Formats: sequence, C-alpha cells, structure tokens
Amino acid sequence: MTQPAGLIPGTRELMVGRDVELEQLMALLDKQGPRVLWLHGVAGIGKSMLLGHFVHQVGQVDVPCLCLDGREVEPTPDGFMAALQEVSGCRMAASGRLDALLGDGRKEPLIVVVDAMESLCLLEVWLRQSLIPRLPEGVRLLLSGRHRPATGWFDGHAEPVRCLHLEALADAAAEAWLRRLGFSAAQACHLRQRLHGHPLAIRLAAALLPAHPDVRLPEASLQEIMDQLAELYLADIPEHFQCQLLEGASLVRRVSEPVLQAMFPGASSAAAYASLRSLDVVEAWPDGLRLHDMVREALGRSLHARDPQRHADYRARAWQALVAQTTASGRRELWRCTADLLYLIENPVVREAFFPTDRNELAVEPARAEDATSLKAIIDRHEGPQAARALWRWWQAMPEAFRVVRDARGECQGLCCCFDPAQAPPECLAEDPVTAAWCQALVGDPLPAGQRVLFIRRWLGREAGEQPGEVQAACWLALKRDYMAMRPALRRVYLVLADLAPYAAVAETLGFRRLAERVVTLDEIPYHSAVLDFGPRSVDGWLARLAAEELGVPRDTLMLDRQAHELIRQDRRIRLTPLEAGVLACLLDHPGEALARERLLAMVWGSRYTEGSNKVDAVVVGLRRKLGDQAGRIETVSGVGYRYRLAPDGRESAAG
Repeated sequence: MTQPAGLIPGTRELMVGRDVELEQLMALLDKQGPRVLWLHGVAGIGKSMLLGHFVHQVGQVDVPCLCLDGREVEPTPDGFMAALQEVSGCRMAASGRLDALLGDGRKEPLIVVVDAMESLCLLEVWLRQSLIPRLPEGVRLLLSGRHRPATGWFDGHAEPVRCLHLEALADAAAEAWLRRLGFSAAQACHLRQRLHGHPLAIRLAAALLPAHPDVRLPEASLQEIMDQLAELYLADIPEHFQCQLLEGASLVRRVSEPVLQAMFPGASSAAAYASLRSLDVVEAWPDGLRLHDMVREALGRSLHARDPQRHADYRARAWQALVAQTTASGRRELWRCTADLLYLIENPVVREAFFPTDRNELAVEPARAEDATSLKAIIDRHEGPQAARALWRWWQAMPEAFRVVRDARGECQGLCCCFDPAQAPPECLAEDPVTAAWCQALVGDPLPAGQRVLFIRRWLGREAGEQPGEVQAACWLALKRDYMAMRPALRRVYLVLADLAPYAAVAETLGFRRLAERVVTLDEIPYHSAVLDFGPRSVDGWLARLAAEELGVPRDTLMLDRQAHELIRQDRRIRLTPLEAGVLACLLDHPGEALARERLLAMVWGSRYTEGSNKVDAVVVGLRRKLGDQAGRIETVSGVGYRYRLAPDGRESAAG
C-alpha cells in the first residue's frame, strides 16, 4: 500500500457527512477527470480532514501522493519546488529524485496535494502559468484553501480547474454526529442550530459541554460561538500557568521552546513546551506546536479583551525570540521565521500584502504580445506625451518587465512595470528621465556588493490611473512576489508617483523615503520618487522592524541567543563567551533588579562567593565592551552587584 509523503492530517477522526465530496475528489483518479481540483471553504469546515481521508483512500489503490502544507512552503517557485523535492525524497529514499516523479513522459498516476492555499496567494500565477502546463499526463493537482480560485484560473489560457465548495454539514448529518457523540435527540437538534453545522465547533462543543450541563449556547454568529467555547476551554484548565501558556500560544503562528522562553522567562521552556503539548487543542508539528486557526484567533481575541497589556507583552517578547531565530536561519528555514514575524503584525497594510483575507478577483500576470494595444491605451489615457513615450519605450525594449491586470472576463484593467536595473538595457536606463534619476541616486548612495535593486517604474489602472484602488492593490500584492523571489539579496525598491499624497500614510508606515532631489518633470507635471531601503537583512529584516514598531519595541533593543551564545544588535551578531552569555541571561531574566555578585556566581558558575572574588566583575567588563554604546544598560549597584536597566517604556529590552 502506498503511503502519502509530506504533512497531511491523519484519518483517526471520524468523517461525517462528506461521502459525496470524497467521491468528487476521487474523480482525480479518472483518466477523463480534472487535472486540477480546488477544494475551498471557511476555516474549520473540515478541508484538511477530508484531504486526509482522500489520501488514505488513494493509498488503498497504490496511487502515490505528495502532500504539502502551504503554511510551510516559501511562496516562491524555488521554495515550492524545494518543498516538493523534500517530500518526494521522503517517499523515494532509493532514487530520491523529483524528476523521476514529475519528469516528462510520466503516465503513472500521481496526486500532488497542497493544503492551506491561502498562504500561497503570491504563488498562484506561477502555479497556473508555469508549473501546471508542464506537468506530465499522469500528474493531478489537488489544491485546498479558504478562498475559491481567482478568476485567472478560468480564462482560456489556463488549465481547466474544477471547484468543490465545502459547505456546512447538512442538518441530518450534523444531528447524527451529535447523537453519536453522546447528546440526546433534543440536545442534538438544539446544538445543530447553534453550531451552524460547523465541524470544528461541533467537536469543541462535544468535548466541553458535557461537563457544563447548565451552559446553553445562544443563537449567535459562528465567531461568537467559537469565542464562548474558547472561554469555556480556558476555564476548564486547572493549572493557571498552563492557561497562560495557551493564551501566549494563541498569539504566535507556531510555538517553539525559544518562543516560550522569551514569553515566560522564569519558567523551564522544556517543561512549558511539554505542558502545552499535552492539551488536546494543540497539534505537534516537526517544527513546533500549533493551534487550529479558529481556536487560536478566538483565544487571542479573548486575551486582548480581558488583558490588553499582557496581550501586548506576550507579542513583544515573542518578537524578540523570532528575530533571534531569523538572524540565525539559513535560506531553508528563513521563510518560516519570516512568516512567524508576519503573523505578529496586525497592521493590515503589511499583513494583507502577504496574507490577504479577501480574494482580489483581479489577476496579475505577465503581459502577452497581444496586450500591447490595451496597454498603450491605458498609458496614453493617463500619461502626457513625454511620460507616455518614456514608459512605452520600456515595453518596446523590455516587455518582460510588464504585468497586466485582468478582470474576470480576461480584459486588461491595468498594468505594472518593474524590473531589476542590472538586467535592463543601459541605454534605456539613461534615456528615461525617471530611471536616470534613480541611477544617479545609486551612484551617490551605492549598494553593498551582492545586493540588488527593484525599480517599480509605474502602475496604472484603466480607470483610476496611479490612484489607490483594486488595480493598485492587485499590483502591490504581485510586487510582493518579486520581494520574496529577490530576497535575501534585495536591498532597495524605487518607485515614482505624480501624486504622493494618497500614499503618504502608507509610505511612512512601510518605511519609504521621498527623494526630494530626484523630482523629474514631464509634460509640466512633477514626478516624485521614493525609495525603500530594506537594510542589510533584506525583506526579512524590514518585516522585523515593522513588527517592532507596531509592538512598541525600542530601536535599541538588545537580544541574546542563548543557544548560540550570541548578542544580537541591529542585525549584527556578536559572539559571547559562555560566562558572558550566562551573566547577561541572568540580568535579562531579572530586569531592573539588583543581583548580588554572590547570586550571579551561584547562578552562572555554580560556586559560592568568596571575599575579593572578581570573577563577575571581569565578565561584566567584557560584556560592556561588546555592548558598545549600550554598555550603560548594565548598571553597577554599589555594595551589591549589577542591574540591567529597563528600556524607557518599562519593558524588558531583551530576551533569550
């Protein structure tokens, strides 16, 4: 029997009321069936469970499956292929080659299952236009996510996709399941109405309500019901600290021991991890612990309503641990750490740019030769003669730099032109007044070796031009694909606008800086340029800074990577000796508290204090030297020992 490769839910839970949907998924095995099937439905509706049963059933007939979870895949072509390679290697230890599975001429059936497609929205155009057309005859693709496919999946240039909308359980199925879970007929009828036929809500209610016979769920929205069930779950946890652990876990994408150590510095991270793992709403993954999205969101809302300060403190401490992880991560793990940081950001300007909650029905894809007439019409409509000539010159010289924004009918609603200047014709860069100004800016402020630039030459909507709107939002989302593909080498982004005012607040939030000395006048209209410098750690460092600003983390925050014995300062890692790391860890764990020398000796050296011992003093001298202009954070307390001075806002300024 063929076993699935990759991450996929098991089949240990009973599946109720989904026989018809399972049969529709099995159509992927038919030679005349769909090559691409897209399963979609709201969170908690049972998509992952259905996928698990499908994979199990397919395995019964010896059809191999490669299973990916979109949350674990870097949303770039290289990231997707690397993830496929990894799971194919797990299955085929002998050959272990991806081309043996997806290579030309393969006619044997193979199912590629991708769950959580909402996390891969940046990758959809590549999947649709590049990967799927090259798949051999025997390969089928099963995609699953919260949203239905974008309109681009249905145009004449794409592989036909079949959609399957997973809806709430039918009344009879929901009541039958509730009866099987031990409720009376009257209770099952009442709960079926209150729980909206939602499988996750039914499972939670079945686990909680028998111990609370007096609790009656109100007639309310699904979110309100989930919030009440989450409160009930918290109330049933006997240990207060375990309850706090669960609340902290609800604020991060995944939980690791370093994150728990940062959130709860006085506790054993290993014991905290084990305690959290024992809860039945927590799932253990290879890279950490996770809560189901709906449970996590309900618990997070509850904590924010009850104790907004603790909610903020947990997030700030988690940030410190996650930044420490990103600075130490290789390319393979970097996306997971970056996605963890993104989850901490609540600002919709940033978060929606990477993980949009709503489906934009406009598709952004590479322009084709037949789009030239539509593109020219949009440019001529919104640009004067000089500006239009400068932009059209790029279409003539570098058409691959253009993306077209299409509506549901496939008609062109806008355009975006962007490129790496290192790949552009030098004569075009010099002829275009806008790019010439940017090149001059780069001469005055050159890039470090090995780092790259992205020129966003123009975006224009057919109706709104450069103004904010659906076309602009679609273009910005597409540009994040370039950000991800060019990192970690991408250092700067340049863009140009005739009217900066509508974007001023967003630009300031994102860190764009206006280049006042690089204004270009075309057709008597001043075009204003702005630049975003991501910093030495590229997009990942930029996101870390945005999260820090939102969380109120001071810019001079110091962090200690306890495992690596390294101090992290402004994207730099400074090596510490084991004793220096030990003393700093003690001070950080007791911010603002004067620690006696004898106590530090006992905690770090494990030895007793003797009169005249200068072990601690010698280590502090070395620490202060490595702290540089932050050396004053370690204060000498006369006659006692040392104290770590709190940041101005009263929070700890570092955590391990």
